[in-house]
Parts: sequence; structure tokens; C-alpha cells
Amino acid sequence: MPRDERRHQVLEVALDLFSRDGFHHVSMDDIAERAQVSKPVLYRHFPSKLDLYLAVVDHRGEALVAAVDEALAGVGARPLSAGQAVVESVAEAIVSAYVRFVAESGDSFALLFESDVTHDDAVRERVEHASRQVALALRRGLQSSTGLGQDDADLVATVLLSMATATATFTYRASTVPVDRAVDLISRLVWGGVSSLPRPRPSAGDPAGP
Repeated sequence: MPRDERRHQVLEVALDLFSRDGFHHVSMDDIAERAQVSKPVLYRHFPSKLDLYLAVVDHRGEALVAAVDEALAGVGARPLSAGQAVVESVAEAIVSAYVRFVAESGDSFALLFESDVTHDDAVRERVEHASRQVALALRRGLQSSTGLGQDDADLVATVLLSMATATATFTYRASTVPVDRAVDLISRLVWGGVSSLPRPRPSAGDPAGP
């Protein structure tokens, strides 16, 4: 098997085992046996169990960022309905992206949202990287649409992402609220809060608002 395919195979096996049993209850022996590779081959790809875990976390983080990017691109591609603001549409897109990402990921979402090794600085940095990337995009949208300063927008973006994460986790764990209903409910809650934030004043030459 080509090297890249073998690496991908090992990552998929590790993803399944780490998601199901957690970092501390999975050994490199477990992964090698499940992937049907020798330990020397496994260690040529990943020098340690932590290196392999970090690669799996990176893999899931990239998938989350891609899901959010796709959702936000969809916002820019469709016209807004009457009375709908850009931030409202962005809030809906992000909540939807998180909820659907978790629903499609199964237990592997826990590697980003509920990791059992975030006390390790390297793991925490990787786990938080994806959220920071999403928060940065959201912060820019908040600044342009509400006039908030960078620090205030950072705080609001972080809180909104926490709400999206909690919504996604609850929807997956409880299975009592359909995905579409959860997205609609929390998006309206988010927008109700964001809509109360101050709007930027029009600059000279810009048409005055209502």
C-alpha cells in the first residue's frame, strides 16, 4: 500500500479508537493490530501515540473549519430575505455548520469539544486552533456589521461559538430535538442578542439609515 494511503488508514483507525475509548485507554499496539500494520511501520508514520493523536485532532479540526467555510460561502452566495441582516444569516450558518458537523461526525466530535487530554499544552493548542479560526471570521463579521471594537467582538464571537458548540453537543447526545429545529431555535436566540448590539454609524457620504 502506498505511504499516503497507509497513513490515511492509520488515521482512520486511530480516529475510531480515540473517539470511542479516549486517549489513555488506547495503545499503539491496539492501533497497529486494528490497522493491520507492524509497530515499526506505525512508528515510521507517527513517532509516538501523542503525535498520532495530534494528527487526528488536526484532521477533525480541518474538517470543522471546512464545514464552517462552506456554510459561510453559502451565505454570500444567496440573497437575503426581506428584513434579514447579514449577521443573522451568518449566525444561522455557523450554528448549522456546528450542529451538522457533530451529527455527521458521530463520537469523533469529542476530540475537538470534549478531549480527555486538554491538560497537555500541545493538545490544547491543536484542539483550540479550529475554534480560533472560526472565531476570527466571525469577529470580522461582527465588527463590520455592529461597530464593536476588536476586543468586544472577540468576546461576542467566543460566546457565540460556545453556544454553537453546546447546541451541537446537546442535539447529538440527547437526540430529543431534530437538527433543523435546533438550528432554527438557537439561530433566532443568537440573532435576538446580536441585533441589540450597536450598529456602526454611517460615514460621510453614506446614505443615512432609517
